[in-house]
Amino acid sequence: MPPVVLGLVAVAAIAHATWNVVIKRAGTSGPGFLWLSFVVGAVVFLPFGIWTLVSARVDIAHWLWLALVSGALQIAYFFLLQAGYRHGDVSVVYPLARGTGPLLTVVFAIILFGERPGVVALLGAAAVILGVIITGLAGRSTLGGDRSGVLYGLAIGVLIAIYTLWDSAAVTFGGMPAVGLYWGSVLFQCALLGPFALRPRAILVATARRHWVAIILVGVLAPLAYMLILLAIQLAPVSMVAPAREVSVVLVSLAGWLIFRESHPAQRLAGAAVVLAGIALLAIA
Repeated sequence: MPPVVLGLVAVAAIAHATWNVVIKRAGTSGPGFLWLSFVVGAVVFLPFGIWTLVSARVDIAHWLWLALVSGALQIAYFFLLQAGYRHGDVSVVYPLARGTGPLLTVVFAIILFGERPGVVALLGAAAVILGVIITGLAGRSTLGGDRSGVLYGLAIGVLIAIYTLWDSAAVTFGGMPAVGLYWGSVLFQCALLGPFALRPRAILVATARRHWVAIILVGVLAPLAYMLILLAIQLAPVSMVAPAREVSVVLVSLAGWLIFRESHPAQRLAGAAVVLAGIALLAIA
C-alpha cells in the first residue's frame, strides 16, 4: 500500500475516532443531533464540493443519483444502527458490524471489481478484521444468547459493505470526485433526515444550544474522515483500504479505556496489537 494511502487512512482513522469520542462525551444522539451535524458538514464542505465537481466537469444528473443513493444508504445505516442498539447489546452489535462490513467488502470487491489482492494483503485484511472483533468484544467471552444483537450486527455489516462498495464504484468507475460525491451525499442526508429531525422543534433547539460544540466537531470530522477514505480508494484497491480504515475502531476502544475508564484493557490492547500487525502486512503488500 503506497505511503500516501497509509497517510490518508491514518488521518481518517484519527478523525473518525475523534468524532465518535465527541459523541460519547456529549452523551447524545438521535435524528436531531445527526441532522444538525449534517447541516454543518453540508455548509463547511460546500465550497470544496462545488469546486471539485466543477473542476472534474461532472455530469450533474449522473452525480445527483449517485449522491442520492449514497445518502439514502447512509441514512438507512444510521437508523439500522440505532435499532440494533435498542434491541441488542452494543458490545455485540458494534464489533460484528465493523468486522462483517470490511470482510464482505473485500469479498465483493474481488467478485465485482475484479480486484486481486495478494496473499499478504489478504492476511493483513483478515488480521485487521479479527483484531477489530477482539477489541469490540472486550470483556465478553461469548456472544451468549443475544440473537437480536447478532442479527442486527450482521445486517449492519452488510449495509456497511453495500455503501462502501457503492461509493467506491462512484469514485473509481463512475468518475466522481471523492469530496464532491460525499458532499452531495451529506446534502441528501440532510434532506432525507429533515422530516424526522424537525418534528420536535423544541428538542432540536435545545440540542443545538446544549451540544453546539459537539455538533460542529462531528459535522466537520465525520465527512472529512469518509472523504479521506474515498480519496484513498481512488489510489488503492478498496479490498485493502476498507479493512485498514477499521483501525479507527481500535482507537475508539482504546479511548474508552484511557478516557472513559472502561474495563478490560488487556483484551483491548491484544486486539489493537492484532490490528497493527494487519496494518503492517497491508503496508508491505
